[in-house]
Amino acid sequence: MDDVETRELRYFVAVAEELHFGRAALRLGMAQPPLSRAIRQLEERVGARLFDRDRRGVRLTLAGEALLREAPAALDAVRAAVRRARRAGAPERRLVLATKAGSSHEFLQALLDAAPDDLPVDVTLCEIGEQAGLLRDGTADVAVMHRPFDDFTGIDAVDLYSEPQVAIVPASHPLARRRSLTMAEVSSVPDLPMARWPLADWSYPPGPGPEVHSQSQLAQLVALGRTLLVIPRSSRAWQWPEHVAVPVLDAPLATTVLAWPAGRSTPSVGRLVETGLRIGAAEAAASA
Repeated sequence: MDDVETRELRYFVAVAEELHFGRAALRLGMAQPPLSRAIRQLEERVGARLFDRDRRGVRLTLAGEALLREAPAALDAVRAAVRRARRAGAPERRLVLATKAGSSHEFLQALLDAAPDDLPVDVTLCEIGEQAGLLRDGTADVAVMHRPFDDFTGIDAVDLYSEPQVAIVPASHPLARRRSLTMAEVSSVPDLPMARWPLADWSYPPGPGPEVHSQSQLAQLVALGRTLLVIPRSSRAWQWPEHVAVPVLDAPLATTVLAWPAGRSTPSVGRLVETGLRIGAAEAAASA
């Protein structure tokens, strides 16, 4: 079997997803005849027919279905490798750290302050659940993430410190006057349903409340008295004056971690992780 080219895999995925050569060619910005030739060449390289073509249309064969399960991940890996190589070859190599906006603010500030002078760090702020994707696709080298919420598939990580969680509720709501709450209580407030995050890799149980796509949306909905949320205590940096944080006694502890792509640690990542471990130990001692 000859080596398969990335271009051929990209063409295959387009046809497999469209199940129509004309639509796939339009999507790829090319004419249909060269696309058909490329698919035939790919089938020769693989040694199996990938599509059944007849008057009823185009269908994947068993071999095509198997290739479709693997091809997107292979293309993602190639793009990530190119992105990492391009950044590694830049004149001024800077470490890219991804973190949720407003998350672990005090730890992040301490980490950046303590980072060695010869280890420049750029911070990429993202929404909930996005750090894992930035690590996998080569956009970020390291990320601040949290257990048990984030998805760590294909990612290595070290735990730094754990902390309790709080409910962020509207200041005008009766819950704001409580000294503490339980998960059962915050999950069953009729006029404050917990928000829903439309992210497949965000493992926190979805609530029945409004769907949110960013922390700014969530913050405003809480201020308007439409929802509440439960977050790690240190994530209150973005808390508005219209919000009140109430401890949730039986919420699972949230653990802050530093993470990087599995098997792709570099000396720069290692140095930042060592710095993070020292700061994490100090955080844990201070909250003990």
